[in-house]
Amino acid sequence: MSGVLLSTQACSTGPHLKRKLVQTEAESQFVFQSPTAGEISHKPEKKKEAGRSSIKTSSLFKHNPDIPEIHRPVVVQVKEKIFTNDLFSELQLHPHLVATLNKVLNVSTLTSVQKQTIPALLSGRDAVIQSQTGSGKTLSYAVPLVQSLQSLQPKVCRSDGPLAVILIPTRELALQTFQTFQKLLRPFTWIVPGVLMGGEKRKAEKARLRKGINILVSTPGRMVDHIKHTLSIAFSAVRWLILDEADRTLDLGFHKDLTVILNSLNSAGLSRQNVLLSATLTQGVTRLAEVCLNDPVSVSVSGSSDSTVVTSDPCFAVPESLKQFVVVVPSKIRLVCLAAFILDKCKFSQNNKLIVFVSSCEAVEFLHTLFVSVLSANCEPVLHFLRLHGNMKQEERIDVFHQFSVSACGVLLCTDVAARGLDLPQVTWIIQFTPPMTAAEYVHRVGRTARIGAGGSSLLFLSPAEAAFTTELANHNFSLSEMKLLDILSSLMMDDAYKGRGKYHSKSSARALEQEIRERATVLQTDFENFVHSDPATVQNAKKALQSFLRAYTTYPSHLKHIFHIRSLHLGHTAKSFGLRDAPQCLSSATGARSKKQDHKTWTRSPVKGQKKEPGSGHTAGQKRAPLGRRELGLFHSEFSNGLDGAGAKRRKMEAEEEEA
Repeated sequence: MSGVLLSTQACSTGPHLKRKLVQTEAESQFVFQSPTAGEISHKPEKKKEAGRSSIKTSSLFKHNPDIPEIHRPVVVQVKEKIFTNDLFSELQLHPHLVATLNKVLNVSTLTSVQKQTIPALLSGRDAVIQSQTGSGKTLSYAVPLVQSLQSLQPKVCRSDGPLAVILIPTRELALQTFQTFQKLLRPFTWIVPGVLMGGEKRKAEKARLRKGINILVSTPGRMVDHIKHTLSIAFSAVRWLILDEADRTLDLGFHKDLTVILNSLNSAGLSRQNVLLSATLTQGVTRLAEVCLNDPVSVSVSGSSDSTVVTSDPCFAVPESLKQFVVVVPSKIRLVCLAAFILDKCKFSQNNKLIVFVSSCEAVEFLHTLFVSVLSANCEPVLHFLRLHGNMKQEERIDVFHQFSVSACGVLLCTDVAARGLDLPQVTWIIQFTPPMTAAEYVHRVGRTARIGAGGSSLLFLSPAEAAFTTELANHNFSLSEMKLLDILSSLMMDDAYKGRGKYHSKSSARALEQEIRERATVLQTDFENFVHSDPATVQNAKKALQSFLRAYTTYPSHLKHIFHIRSLHLGHTAKSFGLRDAPQCLSSATGARSKKQDHKTWTRSPVKGQKKEPGSGHTAGQKRAPLGRRELGLFHSEFSNGLDGAGAKRRKMEAEEEEA
């Protein structure tokens, strides 16, 4: 069979792609099995321009739903003034504490939330604190806590045990908070901080508790473990209780753990000061505040008169320096679009740090392996990819957290385990490859950049069927600018398009330039698919990532089902975004004893001749959609469930285990 020869010029997307690529026609005919189509094959396109090699773009840019117009509603964005003109030195703080803030933490000016919170806590009041991410909430309670403990007479000693308990939902944030206290306590060596979290050896933690810890930072699950099994832990002297990221603590299903901890603290009978913090206040957090706090002062920098009131469409504050973008990408092109964006920011630009959020641990592992093997292997300068998710060992998670914190550039692929509170310096871009399930989740993700007055940008990926999500975000006062797909893919031309070749400069050659971009995108997609199908193990990993994506997709809240619904997905196109050449006929053995033939009937439909597809739906007009049976629904239940279905309790338990175990 005759082959199709791709020219060196047409194939160049970087040093790793500067080669001649030969494909047979059979190899180029990718077959898709989907809810709307059976087997579709495409013949190679004929040569359209003299002097240019013909290239087969397979079906990457064919049979995609139309990209709708994105309407940008006019919104009045909630704004918070980050900095004030007040100095820490103007507060009645110990001189050594002020010097430590200035010299060690390089902080001298109060943020708005610190200006309101620190005096209130120094006066002994309980407090509910709501402020945007990256506004300095940790120091807003850490500074008055250290000031209070260092002034106690007689001096605090290790044998006093815990005087302050700080509960934090995730390990990385707990470790970061512990390290902040270590720095603040350098002048006050008699006050000992400590951290308890999943992944660490219980025996070592018990030994530290026996020696004495005065400021105890812990995740809720590990704290309950020690309450039940460690005799040396005692709360008879606790003067402070701080619940940081309280909404996430409740989302992860720590209600019972909080009850155990609060009962243990209350049994001591000692009055204490209670502080509850979060970037978002939910009804659950409000109820928790009513139970834990005594006549609290409410701190809300955005200017709301009553920060404890939760409305049906709450408006969240994001930094004014944050630039928010959205790109609408057909499912088949998602993988190439993400790769092109990463190449643009990390290869052709300098000093960019990117965080890419996806929905599952399996998807993180798949993308990490794929990008390291295809994008990084032969690229100069080398692209640095790191990964972070809840299934990694604790030592590895800490190492990744440290590596990304100190690096000047690189890409962190992660789940929402990194979405809360983490202060990762100089992150310039947040990419939400999988859309968030709530507006609050959107806030926390984008909050990893534009911190403490710095600049930053975010990019949200949506499919054509999901474009209405921008309206949902607008209801919460988020305004996103559209970034065009072709503009992102055009970064694939940056290697050699304008070196000695001027034919694409004229307006008349715009179509030729667009075709060249599509050809190079197709070559990159082919590279991804060749890698995925080079080994049965990588194919299996891609299938697992696809399956986990589908599981997550079924768990969007009910009020978003008109935007994110499993039946709106074209499985063949979605499989393409995981480097698979066709949709797996049997997604998992979890479907039970169903045969491949039954699964094929469930997931594939042949289009009726003459019928048109519904735009962006993946279904032909008038076509009856196959209902999902119990076994399929069982397959899709996962830790990403929103709690509105029967799998809610299981989801919360699994998420808690991911954060703690």
